[in-house]
Amino acid sequence: MSQDTFTLSAGYLKKIVPLLMKYQVPATPTNYALWYTYIAHTDAELAKIMTDAIRECGSVSAAQCEQLYQDHIAEKHDKDFHELQTNLQAMAQEMGNTMVDTMKDTDVFQNTLDKSFKQLARVGEETLTMEETIALVRNAVKGSKEIKQSTSFFKNQLAEAQKEIARLKETLAEANEQAVNDALTGILNRRAFDDQLGTMISNPPPKGFCLLLCDLDHFKNFNDTYGHLMGDQVLKITAKRLSDYCREGIQAFRYGGEEFAMLVPNRALNGSRRVAETIRASIDKLVIKDKKTGTKLDNITVSIGVAEFEKGDHAKALIERADKQLYEAKNLGRNRVMPIA
Repeated sequence: MSQDTFTLSAGYLKKIVPLLMKYQVPATPTNYALWYTYIAHTDAELAKIMTDAIRECGSVSAAQCEQLYQDHIAEKHDKDFHELQTNLQAMAQEMGNTMVDTMKDTDVFQNTLDKSFKQLARVGEETLTMEETIALVRNAVKGSKEIKQSTSFFKNQLAEAQKEIARLKETLAEANEQAVNDALTGILNRRAFDDQLGTMISNPPPKGFCLLLCDLDHFKNFNDTYGHLMGDQVLKITAKRLSDYCREGIQAFRYGGEEFAMLVPNRALNGSRRVAETIRASIDKLVIKDKKTGTKLDNITVSIGVAEFEKGDHAKALIERADKQLYEAKNLGRNRVMPIA
């Protein structure tokens, strides 16, 4: 590394820590790499996304940092999963080979036993010498020892495989915990929501922000009538429609079950309510076709509660206000946005 490059890199690193502290971003190796790339401006697309997020939301959340790192810097997080897949394939291959060998040994032992028993059966019919009888017994004992060794080896391999599977399950569970995207819909999950909401409360956007809580109407009845597979399709298409409105800093999250959340920066209550009304009307127009029956389902509606961040708010209070408005929308007949104005 040249002296100029070293000096430049050192300058970038000196800028990173104050930025992480300013925007309350955890000082992890991945975040260092992300913000180094941002400061160095070696990825124009990444720099624009982060600059827009800072301008519109006042910060870049830990969940956003993780997503941006995976999208722009990581040599594919899939490496870990590829390694898991490779380990599983190797283990399956080894187990398969051992099973085949054990089965072969078992077949050989079975043949030996059959042959020995047939010969031993001749004791009552023919005269076998003591030496011949002992030889038959010894042959059977030898075969039993060999099959015992083979099955013992296979048993040990099964035990090792069990340990390896437990380890892989643990690794996958940790990876799922660290994930910021909902597995079914692909949009950001509850963990990402909690993180982003905390970030926006600590560092509110210049013009504040609002929380939208959206709940699909009569979703349980929909599941009971059309089945859970169709229910999943409704969740996916709803999430896609919410994502269509994720611009100017707006973010959509799977909050839980049939409930979604959206964070709308730099808009007061009336402006956020207009966004919510546009989304509600858009979802009301959705049509899904049941592939089994050919029936078109056009009764998908959503109720939305809107709450505006107030100075001194904490997450629980803001969520409770939005939830109260959502409850009111349900009581008034569903398929509406509350408050009215």
